[in-house]
Amino acid sequence: MVQLFESRLEYEEMELKNPGKKLETHIFNPSYRDDEFDEIMEITNHIVFNSFNQWKKFKSKVKEFEEKNGKKISCGLRLNPEFSEVETELYNPAERFSRFGVTFENFKEDELEGLDGFHFHALCEQNSDALENVLKIFEEKFGKYLHNMKWLNFGGGHHITREDYDIEKLVKCINYIKEKYNNEMDILLMDTSASCHMPDVIEMPYRPFIFGSGMPNEKKYTYRLGGPTCLAGDIIGDYSFDEPVKVGDKLIFTDMAHYSMVKTNTFNGINLPVIAVYTEKGGVEVIRKFEYEDFRNRLS
Repeated sequence: MVQLFESRLEYEEMELKNPGKKLETHIFNPSYRDDEFDEIMEITNHIVFNSFNQWKKFKSKVKEFEEKNGKKISCGLRLNPEFSEVETELYNPAERFSRFGVTFENFKEDELEGLDGFHFHALCEQNSDALENVLKIFEEKFGKYLHNMKWLNFGGGHHITREDYDIEKLVKCINYIKEKYNNEMDILLMDTSASCHMPDVIEMPYRPFIFGSGMPNEKKYTYRLGGPTCLAGDIIGDYSFDEPVKVGDKLIFTDMAHYSMVKTNTFNGINLPVIAVYTEKGGVEVIRKFEYEDFRNRLS
């Protein structure tokens, strides 16, 4: 558990004093205070909420902060597996009537939108065999929801410095979760659609070239490029890049003018692509930009 002052100390002494290193400040609190939350968003990268009520209360505030400041905050939810091998109730975070985390009975599948991960904490100075047992119960209750998450925090209480600590079992637990719930390939969601904007990619099939890209696994980072429609097959293809592709990066396809204007469609309400020309003297000039009225008028 981390409070504002602890997070601020970590931020000032670790992040600010090591500008060249990729460090993160994480926080969990059973109940965040309104008068502290703005500062928490300023200094943290990960925020774990203790309940769906807390998540609903601050969700819009996090989104507004991200849009205003261009900073991504990864939000998670603490879950209570309702199982622990801690014998002393005073130190048992999963005891009956615990105030920590959402139990299975109170879990709300329809309120997960916007959450990146889960967090559980059910240990107190214990070996990795206790973690293995807790993880088994946690997976039985919440495992099916892990497929849609980016991370799972195993919490604290790992007595990793004791001489008989089984590090191999800890590694086994970590790798088990990574391998079972990993999507096996990173996905890039594009603002263009193979189905709507480049149907030849699906129909031929055809693999358009992207500047700076390579074949899958040819370069260091491989991604599958997918469109925004509801069609499962709205996939442009698999590409690799020398550097990680970040949100907001532009990917430039070549040789895409043929058929692109006459075969485009508005399936799923996707807008038609802008028509533009490029000249060395004038740069990019937009010839036509389609709007909602164009979509509506095609239907009647």
